[in-house]
Amino acid sequence: MPIDGISRRTVLASGAAAAAATALTATAPSAHAAAPALPAGTSKDKVLVVGMDGLRHDRIDAANAPHLKSMMRDGTYGLSLLYANPMAATSSGPGWSTISTGVWPDKHGVRDNTFTGKNYGQYPGFLARLVQVRPALSTYAAVDWKPLDTQGTVTPGADAKLVLDGDRDGYVAHDATITAETEAVLRDRDPDVLFVYLGNTDVVAHANGTGQKYLDAIAVQDAQLGRMLAAVRARPSYATERWTVIVTTDHGHVDAGGHGGTSIEERRTFVLATGPGIAAGARPLDTRLVDVAATVFHQLGITPDPSWGLDGKPIQQRSTDPFDTLQASLGGRVDETGIPAGVLGFTRTPPSGWSVINNAMGTGGMTEWRGWSFATDEFWSRTQRDQQRELNVRARGVFAVADSDEWADKSFSGTYDSTLVSPAYAVGGSTRATLEFTTLYRQEGSQRAEVLASFNGGTPVLVRSYTSDVISQPQSLSVAVPSGASSVSFRFRYTGANNWYWTIDGVKVTGS
Repeated sequence: MPIDGISRRTVLASGAAAAAATALTATAPSAHAAAPALPAGTSKDKVLVVGMDGLRHDRIDAANAPHLKSMMRDGTYGLSLLYANPMAATSSGPGWSTISTGVWPDKHGVRDNTFTGKNYGQYPGFLARLVQVRPALSTYAAVDWKPLDTQGTVTPGADAKLVLDGDRDGYVAHDATITAETEAVLRDRDPDVLFVYLGNTDVVAHANGTGQKYLDAIAVQDAQLGRMLAAVRARPSYATERWTVIVTTDHGHVDAGGHGGTSIEERRTFVLATGPGIAAGARPLDTRLVDVAATVFHQLGITPDPSWGLDGKPIQQRSTDPFDTLQASLGGRVDETGIPAGVLGFTRTPPSGWSVINNAMGTGGMTEWRGWSFATDEFWSRTQRDQQRELNVRARGVFAVADSDEWADKSFSGTYDSTLVSPAYAVGGSTRATLEFTTLYRQEGSQRAEVLASFNGGTPVLVRSYTSDVISQPQSLSVAVPSGASSVSFRFRYTGANNWYWTIDGVKVTGS
């Protein structure tokens, strides 16, 4: 599918397409592949990352994919939605850059498959980062979408690499070659960290959609994953090693095939991991695609330096955000008819200790957004595409949202005027109180967004007003603690009339 002026797969020659049709089930080479030279491993903690391009996670259940399903049973499986333009297209360049670097496109700079603006110097892939902090590790990379090598997305830092050209030659045979060589590396060498890419699922979806041929392609890649897993378990030193295996993807597909746009189907991604300290059967709500790199570092015992600016966290590390406690109480749509009935993703009941003041709120409007509400990315971004709700990437799980634009989609009177009030936090003995949170805010017209602080339950004082867009960024607001004050609570007041929206997540208050 053409994306950003170029094709995702620049060449789909008729010969390659014919080979795909006849060799789809060919997953095993006729002879053992030879393993490339690699330095001896130095770590008992080892990580295998397998990237499957364009693998829509909601199609795995229907596929013959016993190895993926076994990993889901034995490991942690977190679903995640991508950004969309204007942050970046739902295409492979931004997707694999996000996976490899552990930061969102507004940092790594890759917005489409031209890779224009890439910022890998500041935000390198995790293999390149490992060279900086743990150069003795033995690392390997194998890819058959060449830009992952030529653009420096994945392979820099690898002690050995296999780079093939699936666009030119076809992905069926090259995926099989990558699988065979990875088996050989696992069997005959001692790698510490591997990044292995398989591309044929994406090609099949582009050509045929996400129907039976796509399910067949998933089955092939699942078998290839199974061979790698078997090679890990067959290692003579396996009993003394601690292996983490991560499977992930860069984007989804529309049913008819294709991606790059803003639909939920194109934005679907996942992170699936098994290994030491990773819970079996967990389905966390707060996983994001940036968590792959952070999980690799964590499993190797590496603490990221704050200067790296990572946006991710280890997949087994749960959010302590108060809004995520609402997960079990999320309900389905009321007035939002465009959201499928089975999507449970909103409540207007705040978490314990929090409250919402709506005594100045207008009447009527959409039930879901009548004052501050609490929602998931999928539920809220489904309300209306292409209005930048897809850019709320630094929120995780459940977040607070005030949305006068959606509220006004049903008959209403008055204005949107709602205040979210935090619990009281102890600040006795501190000279300053610091409020941290992440936010997505879009400004329009006379709309107002204010953060206020109330000490010891007194009159709220203004800390910050928002008068221009803030696109999914962390905030740190500091306020002086008055003499004798022992507690502070914060208020988030939003007013508007069919304007835009404001989201709040990850609220944390500290005294100093």
